[in-house]
Amino acid sequence: MNLLKETVRALRATLVLWVLVAVIYPVILLVVSQVVFPYQANGSLMTNAQGQVVGSALIGQPFTRDRYFNGRPSTTRYSSADPQTDRTGLLKTGISGASNLAPSHPALLERMQAKPSPDSQGVGMKPTADLLYSSGSSLDPHITPEAARAQIDRVARARGLQPNQIDPLIAQNTEGRFLGIFGEPGVNVLKLNLALEQLQP
Repeated sequence: MNLLKETVRALRATLVLWVLVAVIYPVILLVVSQVVFPYQANGSLMTNAQGQVVGSALIGQPFTRDRYFNGRPSTTRYSSADPQTDRTGLLKTGISGASNLAPSHPALLERMQAKPSPDSQGVGMKPTADLLYSSGSSLDPHITPEAARAQIDRVARARGLQPNQIDPLIAQNTEGRFLGIFGEPGVNVLKLNLALEQLQP
């Protein structure tokens, strides 16, 4: 009899906890996030001038043309999926993973000693550390302001603009430290490139 009571009590506790943590708690979080933080809760999606979604402010994406600012290298190239055969939707979410290359690793040394090419860092540009090293997640959407300024001449030349026309965009799209003390200032590459599209040559 005691065994039956204990079993019923255990089942009742399991059911109550399940309702609390699997139903009520997620619903409360969903409602609060949609009311208080709708932009962040829905993926921080960015749109172009035509209103088309072009990416998320939270996830980096590759920019390889000279007319755009490049982000940090990605060990997974932001997704290993082929856009032509991406039936599982990997490109919509991205793949996260670090390279874990030691400073003495041959692949990293080769990347550091390689001359910049037109489709990567720009001819004649001296890349900064964050344009050589991938981030811990390999999906970092930010670069340092110094890395952005190192690319100004290449972008200005490709777009037929003056460097002083582009430089203010970097300051406008630089995000400060979180709560003023955590992390370092960073430039969101997608936001910067979207602002760049608004400039006329």
